[in-house]
Amino acid sequence: MSPAERRVHLAGMESHLRSRLLGQDHLLGRAAAMFQRGEMGLATSGRPRGSCLLIGPTGTGKTELVLLSGDYLFGPENRCRFDLSEYARPDAVARFLGVDRKDPGDLGRALRGRKCGILHFDELEKSHPTLWDIFLQLLDPGHVTLATGERVSVAPFYLSFTSNLGGAEAMRMEQSTFASVERTVLRRLTQTLRPELVERIEEKWVFARLTPEVQREVCALRVADELGRLRALGHDVQISRAALEFLVREGFDPHVGARRLRNTVERHLRDAVVRGLLAHGAACGEIEPDGPAPRLKIHVR
Repeated sequence: MSPAERRVHLAGMESHLRSRLLGQDHLLGRAAAMFQRGEMGLATSGRPRGSCLLIGPTGTGKTELVLLSGDYLFGPENRCRFDLSEYARPDAVARFLGVDRKDPGDLGRALRGRKCGILHFDELEKSHPTLWDIFLQLLDPGHVTLATGERVSVAPFYLSFTSNLGGAEAMRMEQSTFASVERTVLRRLTQTLRPELVERIEEKWVFARLTPEVQREVCALRVADELGRLRALGHDVQISRAALEFLVREGFDPHVGARRLRNTVERHLRDAVVRGLLAHGAACGEIEPDGPAPRLKIHVR
């Protein structure tokens, strides 16, 4: 990609995020701006190109935003995800940095062969507090020494963290303004995590709970993705409004948001196609609810 093409690509990042991540318009401009600053070489020398903490209710798109940004800028091969619930024990640092001179740890293995990208750390609050000291080093000065003795730098990378802290409180504040919800979530964050860690993270983005209207839009987007995939396989199917409402009810939960939506959409639509193929040898037609049964069927043309 030429420099001019790269500039055009970066300029289109916010629009791309808005087309794929719904219900969080208040922070997508900030997200695009952080990555644009990093890609235009404006980050402090030696530190990560950018760092962010995505916080709020579960199932609202926190990890999705990281994945969309990473794919848009670098491709999926250059984003690495660490599930911090797996680093809850006292040996968390040894697992992360290695246990001896032959072991580069999970971080060393993730950086091997990669020159840039996103290092994504899920559920920060679940990691052992000793690992937070390592995160302080990664954020500033931007490097750390592995058990092998090698000093590695994360300056070419973005560091992203997610947390569900304050999410339960946010879900209960249905009648409150988003400003009140944001203050509550950030206060919960500072009460739980070490202040110096929170302050070293460049951006803190609080996600909003998904309204019923946004839930339908998110579901329609996931359905369109899956219908496109099915049509590419030769199954010319559409979906009725009643079937879409069925998937909204099945896919969303007030406690986990859209976390299970993709699996719900894929399972029900694919099962409808299978039933159409078995019954008629074809799966071309409109998908709609199958009476009182909790499933969908195809009216074959």
